[in-house]
Amino acid sequence: MLFWILVAVLTAAVAVILLYPLLRGAKAAQNSRAGEAAVYRDQLRELDRDLAGGLITPEEADYARAEIGRRLIAVSAGEAEMTQKPARHHRLAEVFVLLILPALGLCLYLTTGRPDLPSQPLEARLENPGDDVAVLIAKAERHLAQNPDDGKGWDVLAPIYFRTMRVADAEVAYRNAIRLLGPSPIRLDGLAETLMAVSDGVVTEEARQALEQSLALEPDNPRARFYIALSMEQAGRADEARRAFEALAQQSPADAPWLPLVNEHIAKNGGAAAPPATPGGPTSEDVAAAENMNAGDRQQMIRGMVERLDAELSEDPDNFEGWMRLVRSYAVLNDKNRAADALKRGLAAFPPSGEQGRQLLALARELGIATEGMTQ
Repeated sequence: MLFWILVAVLTAAVAVILLYPLLRGAKAAQNSRAGEAAVYRDQLRELDRDLAGGLITPEEADYARAEIGRRLIAVSAGEAEMTQKPARHHRLAEVFVLLILPALGLCLYLTTGRPDLPSQPLEARLENPGDDVAVLIAKAERHLAQNPDDGKGWDVLAPIYFRTMRVADAEVAYRNAIRLLGPSPIRLDGLAETLMAVSDGVVTEEARQALEQSLALEPDNPRARFYIALSMEQAGRADEARRAFEALAQQSPADAPWLPLVNEHIAKNGGAAAPPATPGGPTSEDVAAAENMNAGDRQQMIRGMVERLDAELSEDPDNFEGWMRLVRSYAVLNDKNRAADALKRGLAAFPPSGEQGRQLLALARELGIATEGMTQ
């Protein structure tokens, strides 16, 4: 009910704004003609005074009186016409403003709007923003400006700021959420990622402290462990970074989505990337055996497992995740020819026109694999 009352008030306000210039213009024209008539009447009285004083002859007075009378009649006739014309000239515009315009607006809202949509709390609206992210952010900001101690509001808004690249605002929001609701792994990791975004991807000392605090709360937190290993890599401590990445890879689930990226960093720091976690991936015995191998033997074992995955996908190509990991694995092994071949076979199973085919092509471009002739 409150919504429709507001709509009625806004409609009335718009109608007044639109009608005011029409009514004001007609009144101004009437006032102007009334002023002209008063001037001509004054001229007639002055003419009579001049004649009585002998300043002009009767013939001159008659001529002047006729001319002034003609003008006065014309003005009076125009004034009378103006009292009728506004009603005729502006009637259509007034009907449009008062009746047709609100009716059109109501029909448009009922067609494209959602009058049946129930109200939602701040968190629900921000989690399901549709196409109105900017509007919802603005509403949340107004809410938090009036309720700055609403920790849950800051907690919801912080990751949205981060996703929309408002990293400075995201940092403030994460700090407020931590201050009001207390530290949690998600909030601390989010703050660390925000600080890294501000510093162009560098894991700063403050970001590292937040990550270490996150690990103290959740020792198996893979995101915090990855960024701490990355900080070692950025500091030039390649051996420590490799061991940290390898430990993360060994303790990650077989289908962990972050494993390919971890493998890349293992290889970057002089280690042998763990094989893909799909059918054909390593068993616990394989991992244990790999720990006692030298780098060359470990690399050979990994290549053998990748080839085993390749063979299994050839027999059962309906495995999208398998093709994604096979392409990435060959790229990590720096075998771009086999990576391109795997991409081509994967696209045969998942055509480029589909969502999964587009993901395969996007991965190939990310890895620097040529996709010419594969996009159709």
